[in-house]
Amino acid sequence: MAGLPLQNSAPALALSGSMQVVEPTKPVPESKPKKRICCACPETKRLRDECMVEHGESGCAKWIEAHRLCLRAEGFNV
Repeated sequence: MAGLPLQNSAPALALSGSMQVVEPTKPVPESKPKKRICCACPETKRLRDECMVEHGESGCAKWIEAHRLCLRAEGFNV
């Protein structure tokens, strides 16, 4: 092994405790929905729609919000 050059470890020793090597971060790709919005969250969609027929939009805020949360969890931006 006499023919192999030794690596200089001096730059690693020059780093102090307060200095850190930070690698550049890669942009996180936005998750694309796996379904079409009309087919996502059928349970909350049905409950929301039934409530709106019976009580109108103002009486169904919790079902509307539940459906929005479900769609967001599926990757839709609503």
